[in-house]
Amino acid sequence: MKIFKFGGASVKDAKSIINLANILKSEGYHDTFLVISAMGKMTNAFEEIILSYHTNSNDLADKIAFAKRYHANISKELFQSSHPVFDKIEILFYEINNFFLQNKNNNYDYIYDQIVGYAELISTLIISNYLNVINIQNTWLDARELIKTNRHFRNAAVDWHITCQNITKSVRSDSLYITQGFIGAATKSIATTLGREGSDYSAAIVAYCLNAESLTIWKDVPGVLNADPRYFKHTQLLEQISYREVLEMAFYGASVIHPKTIKPLENKNIPLYVRSFTDVKGKGTLINKEIPIFPLTACYTHKSDQILLSIAAKDFSFMIEHNISHIFKLFTEYKINVNLIQNSAISFSVCIEDPYNEFENLSKELAKHYKITFHRDVALISIRHFSKDTIQKTLSNKNILLQQQSDETVQFVVKNNQSHFFTT
Repeated sequence: MKIFKFGGASVKDAKSIINLANILKSEGYHDTFLVISAMGKMTNAFEEIILSYHTNSNDLADKIAFAKRYHANISKELFQSSHPVFDKIEILFYEINNFFLQNKNNNYDYIYDQIVGYAELISTLIISNYLNVINIQNTWLDARELIKTNRHFRNAAVDWHITCQNITKSVRSDSLYITQGFIGAATKSIATTLGREGSDYSAAIVAYCLNAESLTIWKDVPGVLNADPRYFKHTQLLEQISYREVLEMAFYGASVIHPKTIKPLENKNIPLYVRSFTDVKGKGTLINKEIPIFPLTACYTHKSDQILLSIAAKDFSFMIEHNISHIFKLFTEYKINVNLIQNSAISFSVCIEDPYNEFENLSKELAKHYKITFHRDVALISIRHFSKDTIQKTLSNKNILLQQQSDETVQFVVKNNQSHFFTT
């Protein structure tokens, strides 16, 4: 079976959904499983709904109404007014409002996971019904009934055994299926999510469980580029790349593939294609096991919104294993992501990101035991397959706060207001 994953940009409006249908007609859609994200920026819109509810803001009704109008306007372009999809969408928004009325749990992460996935549910409901209207028959599946997880809200771990059982018993050959990315469930009544931008991971889970022929991720770029065009000039398409190489790039900050996506595919040697939904005839990029990067070129990654934190003992003593162990325990407690580590005899520096806005609490706790200094709003730049020339061209006239180098990768922490544009 082929797995196709379509992200938010590929289904942002009625025209995009028609384009998705044309891709299916061109590529074939029997023995195909679609994993589809929320439309456009609707995940962001639903996050605003959740925040309004959690903070008891008086704009909650307006936020919900905006999301309803967005989906209604798309649906009006795709369906006749009598089509039952409008009632189905209304039912999903009723469930959202009903949750807000009945919920007594004030934990933000729990609330987030119960609500944010409705953006995917509505998106896939609209697309599934539209495809049926144009005689591309398909079966809509609820990912909350397929992907089972623990209760680690906003970054749940998959129960692979039960998940594979659920997926394999729900799918038969020679058919088209549609489900949602990003979401799962711990129990029948408790939804979970797999981490922000986790729809790629959802597609890899399905591919793994079905022993898929391939996974194709449809993007708004030609394939995997050697750099993010938002930050770097003169990017180049990589025609092929190994699992290991793309995992390194994802770890260092490449946003084209979610880091969790690779391992399930590598375990079963399932090829991954990254292709453009605006250029179906384009080759895209093949990602597979132990194939050399081609063309061989320097690859650049960029992570913004980083914090460069330096920690030293208050009495000017050595930073020993006990200190470092304590520091990492605090990082785990405050859900801090560590992207670079550098230590000397008396200090310990890390480049971190703070996805849950816990850095202020962390810094207060660290200050009880250590002397700390930090720079907010810095960027982490990584270059794989670097040369002296690529370093010089990329970081000319940049204020470098920290540098670290290994055989294949060099990394720099720079002031973020200097991160646009880098020359490649």
